[in-house]
Amino acid sequence: MVLKGFGVLVSAITIPQPESWEMPTLPDLLDDLVIGDCRQPDCLENANVHACRAVLLVTSDERVNIEAAFAIRLLNPDVRLVVRSSKQNLNALLGQSLGNFVAFEASQLPASAFAIAALASEIRGFIHLGDHLLRVVKVSIDDEHRWRDLRLLHELNSATRRLLSHIPSGQPLPTEFHQWEPDARVRAGDLVAYIEVTGNLTELAATTSVPSSSSRGWLDRLWQGRRQLLSGAYLRRKLREFWQSTAQQQTKRVAIIVGSVMLSLLVCGTVIFKLTQPGINWLQAFYTAGVMLLGSYDTVFGILSPQDSIPLWMRLMNLSYMMAGTASIAVLYALLTETLLAAKFQLPKKRPSLPPQDHVVLIGLGRVGRRVATFLQQIKHPLVGVSNQAIESSFLPQMPLVVNELTSTLSKVNLATAKSVVLATDDEMANLELGLMARAANPNCALVIRTFDTRFSASIDRLLPFAKVLCAYDLAAEAFVAAAFGERVLNLIRLNEQTVLVTEYTIASNDHLQGHLLAEIAYGYGAVPILHQRSHESARLMPSDDIRLDVGDRLVVLATINSLQQIEHGHMLPRQWQICLDQALSKDALFDGATTIARISGCSLATARDCMNQLPSVLPVLLYKHQAQRLTRQLRKAQVLAHLVSGRRGSFEF
Repeated sequence: MVLKGFGVLVSAITIPQPESWEMPTLPDLLDDLVIGDCRQPDCLENANVHACRAVLLVTSDERVNIEAAFAIRLLNPDVRLVVRSSKQNLNALLGQSLGNFVAFEASQLPASAFAIAALASEIRGFIHLGDHLLRVVKVSIDDEHRWRDLRLLHELNSATRRLLSHIPSGQPLPTEFHQWEPDARVRAGDLVAYIEVTGNLTELAATTSVPSSSSRGWLDRLWQGRRQLLSGAYLRRKLREFWQSTAQQQTKRVAIIVGSVMLSLLVCGTVIFKLTQPGINWLQAFYTAGVMLLGSYDTVFGILSPQDSIPLWMRLMNLSYMMAGTASIAVLYALLTETLLAAKFQLPKKRPSLPPQDHVVLIGLGRVGRRVATFLQQIKHPLVGVSNQAIESSFLPQMPLVVNELTSTLSKVNLATAKSVVLATDDEMANLELGLMARAANPNCALVIRTFDTRFSASIDRLLPFAKVLCAYDLAAEAFVAAAFGERVLNLIRLNEQTVLVTEYTIASNDHLQGHLLAEIAYGYGAVPILHQRSHESARLMPSDDIRLDVGDRLVVLATINSLQQIEHGHMLPRQWQICLDQALSKDALFDGATTIARISGCSLATARDCMNQLPSVLPVLLYKHQAQRLTRQLRKAQVLAHLVSGRRGSFEF
């Protein structure tokens, strides 16, 4: 169905012929339907594999997919192979052997979408690009938000952030990117979605993109960041985060507490001995306190006073230190014994107890469930795994786990205080049943239901509007199709009730993207460039709209399936805006204005200078609205007055 949206011829092979089609209109869309075994050369020849551009092998049997891939490569050495397979090592080896080969697992590809839906927060997705981490956020603007009534939408774009959508209160969801007015003001009740660089990479991206004229501001921000690192609030927050990260590791917490107590006693004892015994130095005082913690009475007081005239308070102190030292050594021996036995005999460690509240209940620990669990553990979100089968102890040992019949486990996972419930088993009906039971037990929890059948998903979505129903195959289909056209799909996220693909391009000489400005890619194709890299150069996150793509460049964009269709066919949206240049306020403005026009519009510098020398004039280049508005703002900074005109070349509407 998705392939036909690209306007290409589609042949299909299946065995046996279905008695009823999941999508009733599908047979009418197929240009050719072959009933047979896709591993057989005659069957492949009947489907004209030798003339195909790409072959998608998506049966539920991975062995069949791999065998068919070998058979197809013999018939067509150049065809692109997109294979459904979860064997990562084998896929990498096949990619090297077969060439023009890419593999996905349909059920695992959308696992991150399930995990993000379970968070029930403003975050809509995480994107890893090498060493960089980006996140997609959708925030509701309330009366206390720092942007309310103070920021224009175009001002939200920065060196580390790009605005994806703006939904005024009461307005429908946008269907594409860039459907927002740059000069609109952020109001209370608006929904704003954006992508930003997170963590330490935020400062890195900001510093690498700040021009030299702003170096003083950069130094100020760097100094403020260092002062923040040294502040007490920052240290307290980091300590609190570290302590919370050990909530599921009680052994580590015991070791930390015992170590802290021993260190405190050692320091206090050293200070007390130095103050009460002036005849010894700091090293002797430290040694005395340490020996006392080890319980060596004679050695201690032999150093202090051979006449045995020890004060009573010092004897009591020695006794308390001996008891504390003995208890600490006992704890240390216990921890070492546990660690050695576990390493020697591979004894399973006891899993941590269930979190009391605000946790995710993950029901079903198959391939999708395991990926969801791994993702949630990586971001340190409280989690409880539920399975009806025993799980090996090596899988996420720090995850609380309940193994029992699924319908009887809901009362054992603190469901009443859970934040969300993810139903990720391989049985759609079981997911629905357990979802309804969870909703009855906790009406306030977020519900995420995994389905496979498109019609079943649509029915549940209509009947249960409070649940997030995600059809694994619907989410994966668009990634498979994008891969069929030569693009590399890095990830997929859900935003505004549609799938957004994180897609990587390597610009070729015959590519529709070659030679275009990133502004034209963004507004002409409806994509959002988030990374650009030239050969032998470092990658730039949130690249400037003024970069022109050359052969060999690497480009990563956020795109819907409609955007990918437009890029595939080279169908750019029409440019409908021009710039009317009114007046230059200084002589320097003539030069600066021409440079700005050439950089942002993409026209030649000679054309830009001719327009600036003949003011007032109209720039003879059609632009996209966002691009034209940005040009007028930049011209204003260069002391050139200009305004937009709408319409085709030669006919303008003011």
